[in-house]
Amino acid sequence: MSAKDTVICNKIAIQTALCADRRFILNKVHEKNLITQREYNNLKNINKEDEEGHVIELVDKIINKGEDTCQAFLDLLQTDENIKLTYPELKNLQLNNSCFLPNPVQACSSDTSDVLSRESKRRKEDLQYQLNSQPTGLCVIMNNENFMQNKTRSGTNKDAQSLAEVFSWLGFRVLMCKDQTKDQMDRALKCFASLSDLSQLQEFSVKEWSGSGFTDLQQAPKHGDAFICCILSHGEEGVVFGCDDEALSIKQITRTFKASNRSALTGKPKMFLIQACQGGNIQCGVLCKDLQADDCHSLPIPEEADVLVAIATVEDHVSFRHRIDGSWFVQSVCQQLKEGCPRGEDIVTILHRVNNEVGQKEASREPGTAKQMPQVRFTLMKTLVLSPHHN
Repeated sequence: MSAKDTVICNKIAIQTALCADRRFILNKVHEKNLITQREYNNLKNINKEDEEGHVIELVDKIINKGEDTCQAFLDLLQTDENIKLTYPELKNLQLNNSCFLPNPVQACSSDTSDVLSRESKRRKEDLQYQLNSQPTGLCVIMNNENFMQNKTRSGTNKDAQSLAEVFSWLGFRVLMCKDQTKDQMDRALKCFASLSDLSQLQEFSVKEWSGSGFTDLQQAPKHGDAFICCILSHGEEGVVFGCDDEALSIKQITRTFKASNRSALTGKPKMFLIQACQGGNIQCGVLCKDLQADDCHSLPIPEEADVLVAIATVEDHVSFRHRIDGSWFVQSVCQQLKEGCPRGEDIVTILHRVNNEVGQKEASREPGTAKQMPQVRFTLMKTLVLSPHHN
């Protein structure tokens, strides 16, 4: 049997296995030159509602490229050790010289289709954070506008409002603390992480988004199935500043929410959006010659799992903020969430678009002299998809 026929015979089983991590296999086939850079870019950016849709496009692309590419693809699935570890179900397939048909020819019956549909739905649920609570969770905004020596971060209130609007739309209860010192930020975040002594929140003058503005907190906050933390402030490498110009480590902020046996957020996604400079250098641009137009908790988990940190800029460099319209980074995040969430896109895909959009902006009339590149890092163990909530 030809390699192409083998892929076709095993197509459904291969696709089901590869849904465990579609980005990994996409990067692998690109690394092995089974697809071109242009094909890689197109596959990475296609609009599909779920993981399965992306994998189907990839496998179809491999099949359409012919016998040699199909053979190289089969060799990759069977010999690459990282692929074997990432997709253990591949070992059950007969990819050498026979057609793997676990069901009889009548496999197109409605009963079998229902079974496959249920299995696909179960697999998708296993690979995606389940956000079923009402509200989805808390979104806490630390908004530092006024600093010592009469320094003001103009435009930050626009960012806070944009974040409140979009995360409220996504089902989160949005709270804000304004002009906090380094010590207040640290203690407030610890209070939000535990929610053990809610009387402490009075110290931080917590406000709540009402739909048209921030008002006094009415009810005690509770954790849901996800947590968002937005820090709007000045910063330097690895830190953000309180309004007293004292530095709080970003690492300390994220570790405040690390998993523990007592934390209500263990096993749940925690996303940190940080709008702050990370140094004083201005990024320059370079020309790219290749640019083309066209929930089970029965098993222990790492204590720093399920975290995503998106920072406005890479270390040592500044980030840009318009005095009226807000920052490049936050405004792009909000816009891309508005566009991507209704399409069912996951948060990492959306933040890739943020990186692309912000990376193309110019802060100077002379192209390439003042750029900004956001940075995203994560330990998410599943796909995080945020969905609009309609009241």
